[in-house]
Amino acid sequence: MALDGITIANIVTELRSSLLGGRIAKIAQPEADELLLTIKTSGGQKRLYASASASLPLVYLTGENKPSPFTAPNFCMLLRKHIANGQIISIIQPSLERIIVLEIEHLDELGDLCRKKLILEIMGKHSNIIFCDANNRILDSIKHVPAQMSSVREVLPGRTYFIPDTMHKADPLTVSEDDFAALLTEKPTALSKALYTSMTGISPVAAQEICYLAGLDSDLPPSELSKDLMTHLYRQFTLFLDQVRQEDFHPAIYNRNNEPYEFSSVPLTHLTGCSHQDYRTISEVLSSYYAVKNRITRIRQKSADLRHIVQTALERNRKKYDLQARQLQDTQKCETYKVYGELLQTYGYQADPESKELEALNYYTNEMIRIPLDPTKTPLENSKRYFEKYNKLKRTYEALSRLIVETKDEIIYLESISNALDIARTEDDLAEVKEELTQSGYVRRKFTKKKETFKSLPLHYRSSDGYDIYVGKNNFQNEELTFSFASGNDWWFHAKKVPGSHVIVKSNGEELPDRVFEEAGKLAAFYSKNNGSPKVEVDYVEKKHVKKVKGQKPGFVIYHTNYSLIADTDISMLQEISES
Repeated sequence: MALDGITIANIVTELRSSLLGGRIAKIAQPEADELLLTIKTSGGQKRLYASASASLPLVYLTGENKPSPFTAPNFCMLLRKHIANGQIISIIQPSLERIIVLEIEHLDELGDLCRKKLILEIMGKHSNIIFCDANNRILDSIKHVPAQMSSVREVLPGRTYFIPDTMHKADPLTVSEDDFAALLTEKPTALSKALYTSMTGISPVAAQEICYLAGLDSDLPPSELSKDLMTHLYRQFTLFLDQVRQEDFHPAIYNRNNEPYEFSSVPLTHLTGCSHQDYRTISEVLSSYYAVKNRITRIRQKSADLRHIVQTALERNRKKYDLQARQLQDTQKCETYKVYGELLQTYGYQADPESKELEALNYYTNEMIRIPLDPTKTPLENSKRYFEKYNKLKRTYEALSRLIVETKDEIIYLESISNALDIARTEDDLAEVKEELTQSGYVRRKFTKKKETFKSLPLHYRSSDGYDIYVGKNNFQNEELTFSFASGNDWWFHAKKVPGSHVIVKSNGEELPDRVFEEAGKLAAFYSKNNGSPKVEVDYVEKKHVKKVKGQKPGFVIYHTNYSLIADTDISMLQEISES
């Protein structure tokens, strides 16, 4: 979810409670489009981080510091000159705009009391941080916007600051029912889109939630709503925004497939497929959400080369498998050639000279069959030719039967590597996968005196009943978990017939409750290639019945006596224990 007007309202509420009356002790500009203010308040020192990045504009309170350039940029120097040691006397949000205005009182060079405004605009690629005097005259900005870049508004020293109204949106906090209905019905688009394109500060996710609360199809055109339905929608819209008016915020992150999916300052009841985690402040939400998102993005970028290697090898082996399967199908004729050869030895004397076929009784099926003949050869020579074809196809069949199994095993192995890359959370996880690919010959080893060590550990969960459950993130970890870490009476879980993690439940010599089996099954289903399926079949067995196949790749096991269960991939009820 983008930082819409509702989230900004939550941020403003938090900033007011934390920063009002505080004095600006330090001003830093770590990056060209970032500002970090250190503010001394009665409650202690606070840091306000603001970014006008086109790709990720943000504003929140943080406990972390960032290194600054040796020479401060001009914008930073100007702020230090004017508002260093200034007191924050007001923090406002105009209407429900994605704008925060910090009014700062300070003493000028003559000792007179003055006021300045630091305006944080969180507007996607148009985001900016603008410094104005009390009369809204722009003194400077972190990004200069000349007329060549924008025909709507120049953001340059000396210009008057104003909020552009290019979309002609209404203020959702004050809009009347008649104006609300008129604005929506004139939009020839889906109801949810009409909402967020007509009202300031309403994001697509918030618009979806309003439609959901009203029990209306978000794809329905507004023009099709009756007057009563429009009144009902307006009431739900008003009730939804009452949370903002009353500052009744509930910051939370919504997770899907164990990854952050959305964040919000108000409950999002329409996200039924997500679990959510509540936070004390919206700053904690933004800090956590983007830290995890950035980590996931960084790991995926770093794993791109390994993914390419695995995907290329997979495509090559899949093509090889298809070719081998077709060739194996062709060898099914070998038994027919054997019968032809035998029948020609028995009935060949009946064939006419230079005949192109012989009709004979197949004593295996007691049916008449036609045997094609080479008219330039005798029946015995034709018989010998068929036996040669039979023997050649038989040898081909035996070789292909072995090769197709090897190719299939290689495909399964590469899919397990692909699954390990999907699960990888840290650079150590990727290093371990790379080492496995190196040992398998897919990556050339770089000769170095320094021996590589890995700090990657299996995932550790705790069941609802307090039992420890461990999940391997790659084949090395799977093998270590199953054959070194697990005891004989521990329980082993794995998604049936698909690549996935080995899951070990430490039984502590006790009989496990049924719920532990269900939760371990969910983990095995979630950390498998069938993660996207609503239901996944999972095999489970005591670890002592799991055997390693000699000569097979790491992580490959066999078991002959097992139980099975059907599990979904919802693991929200499980507590993950941090790696240590």
